[in-house]
Amino acid sequence: MQPYLALLARASLAFFALTAYAAVHAQEGGGALGWNDEPPVVMRLLDQGYAAEFRGDRAAAQERYCAAAREGSLEGQYRLGRLLWVTSAPADHAVAATLLALAAQRGHEKARILLAGEPSGDQLPDCLKPSASPAEPAPEAVVPAEVVERYVAGLSPAQRRQARLVERLAPRFAVDPRLALAIVKAESNFDPLALSPRNAQGLMQLIPETAERYGVRDVWNAEQNTRGGLAYLRWLLQRFEGDVALVSAAYNAGAGAVERHGGVPPFAETREYVRRVLAFYRAGRHVAPDTQTLADARR
Repeated sequence: MQPYLALLARASLAFFALTAYAAVHAQEGGGALGWNDEPPVVMRLLDQGYAAEFRGDRAAAQERYCAAAREGSLEGQYRLGRLLWVTSAPADHAVAATLLALAAQRGHEKARILLAGEPSGDQLPDCLKPSASPAEPAPEAVVPAEVVERYVAGLSPAQRRQARLVERLAPRFAVDPRLALAIVKAESNFDPLALSPRNAQGLMQLIPETAERYGVRDVWNAEQNTRGGLAYLRWLLQRFEGDVALVSAAYNAGAGAVERHGGVPPFAETREYVRRVLAFYRAGRHVAPDTQTLADARR
């Protein structure tokens, strides 16, 4: 009878532990209960991070969350920042402040609340720092079209509608739709009503000056906003000769900042932005749509 009772006790403890984990997991919005617009690889990393946090393996949780952040996950970025926020080490706290501020700027409400008005830092964790200058990424082929198609198909219906709009319009501006998607994902995550603390508005986060420059009368109209953003992106591609790192840095921080610094500016926000765009697009140089794609787009 004793072994049976011991086995029953262990089973009960396991059940309560799993129940507690599920409750925390649901509250955080992970797994199948939320964040279902993330690619499957990111979902797995976030789930593994939750599990590592629950069992007290801080190092493993930090590694998984950082891996998710490297894939462009806003939630992974927030969770890494939250994990470092509670540490007593000043260096970790400064990194956490940077991550939380970047997440808050991208619209993460929990990050904004946790930061609670504290000054943002300008330090990225080692796991998010590029091994080489972000202006000189290792040459790689652009992300295959079938990979992008699987990603778009996995978005929510509302996000997918905006992604299809971007894909349709980008070739008309001689912009690779895959680069346009990378920019829009980094800017608004396909939310046409996104508004940043710096008054960048809409799908491609146009500031009022840029919207006026490219004739956008209604920044909340997704098609007008996209056309304005693509026209600006085309101008940047010409100005920086198709260098994706410099173009994305200029889209984030301004062309003048890139030229003043002779490359990607040393701002944590901009470097993280460039890293996310390159992680999605993969190639260091822009690949213009082919002649047939351009002809089809102009019909």
